[in-house]
Amino acid sequence: MRALLLSALAAVFWGTNFEATRLVLAEVSPWTAAAFRFALAAISALLWLWTIRGLDLSVLRRNLTAFAILGLIGVTGFNAALFLGMKTSSPVTAALIMGTSPLTTNLLDALINWRRPAGMALVGMGVSLVGVALTVGAFSGAHFATGDLLIAAGSLAWALYSIGCRRWVKDAAPLETTVWTMVFGALALVVIAFLAESPIGLMADASPVFWLASLHMALIGSVLAFVFWQIGIAQRGPAATSVLFNLVPVSALVIAAVFGRVPHWSQVLGVAVAIFGVWLASGAKPGKAPR
Repeated sequence: MRALLLSALAAVFWGTNFEATRLVLAEVSPWTAAAFRFALAAISALLWLWTIRGLDLSVLRRNLTAFAILGLIGVTGFNAALFLGMKTSSPVTAALIMGTSPLTTNLLDALINWRRPAGMALVGMGVSLVGVALTVGAFSGAHFATGDLLIAAGSLAWALYSIGCRRWVKDAAPLETTVWTMVFGALALVVIAFLAESPIGLMADASPVFWLASLHMALIGSVLAFVFWQIGIAQRGPAATSVLFNLVPVSALVIAAVFGRVPHWSQVLGVAVAIFGVWLASGAKPGKAPR
């Protein structure tokens, strides 16, 4: 029961990141926001790894190239797409698109391994896409914003990161992989922020809302959420835990309502349809490799 509660809290924490991102982007530019969040998260995660397991530098040396590439894909690329996309996307739509990441990962993994995706997985993807379309209002004449497409690209980057962690990393614990890829991704974000913007000046003029939202994303929405999620995986298994990822868009929807933006009925319906699609796909058995 404790592991179930912690896993659910992790998904809820991830869902709150989208509203926090909206608040942060109202004051600073995307690269500065992303760099500050993950610089703080990487430092905190590195200290946590050092306290819990110690820093095994042989793991870092053995996987240096893999950690660097995966950090650029899964941290730098993912968060660049998220923070740039959130300039024109809504927190609910962004969370819903990201909520389909487990399904995208499974389908992409099947393609990479030349394995035919399960039929129910394809049905689930179709249903989920209908849900996303409902949420953005596509059936009433609205169009996908540029930010929505960027966030979809971020979801793809996360899928590549998830697959790469399994295929490229050798003899490293999941915690070590997460921390070291976070460190490399954060370093890249900081370099880009200083090249493209003036992060120190921007943060110096920021309000307490920026600092509170950034601290929330870094410590609660990143480090603590990961710790809780890993506890769930260790005690309940990855399959049972991954189903709780459906709480991410639900959390974003509730938080948006708390901040005064009551969702339209079509958004609520869209979230429900998309979650149903992910649920359908989560029970699909892997297909066979084509002959």
